[in-house]
Amino acid sequence: MSFLRSKYYDHPDGEDAFGKIVATNRYAVAAGLAWSTVDVLTLSKPRGYIPTIGRFAYNTGPLMGMATAFTLTTLAATNFRGKDDKLNYLAGGFAAGGIFGAWRHSHVAGLVAGLFLGMAGVIKKMSIEQGWEFFPEPPTHQYGGLNIAQNDYTLMAERPRNWTSEKKD
Repeated sequence: MSFLRSKYYDHPDGEDAFGKIVATNRYAVAAGLAWSTVDVLTLSKPRGYIPTIGRFAYNTGPLMGMATAFTLTTLAATNFRGKDDKLNYLAGGFAAGGIFGAWRHSHVAGLVAGLFLGMAGVIKKMSIEQGWEFFPEPPTHQYGGLNIAQNDYTLMAERPRNWTSEKKD
């Protein structure tokens, strides 16, 4: 089960296809389930369990296909060309855009999505090569939450009640 914790950049491009597919599909499943929830509750409003599951599959499946197409195309381009550069990510973005166009039954939507996803892939690859963050990590300091009573956010903490003055000998 350690493959479920794999990340896309654990291995160099062109290696570990299964781990990279799992890493990209985690994001696709999360986005698909989130969008499907919005769709089911506000837009399509299906009646019954089977139509609701169908809407979840209709929205989540193509996103997983797009993630898999991007990953496999990037790996195939890396191995075929023998180079690890931005063009592989551009090709992967266009492959994912092709899946989107087939899902929407529109070749124009697929071309535009491919261009957008390909450029996003190129920018992400540039961020990896140059060492800057495409999406920086949010700060870990948190105000509030379940353990708010354990945290002291005052400027001067109150002294403990069991302190005494200096002992006299």
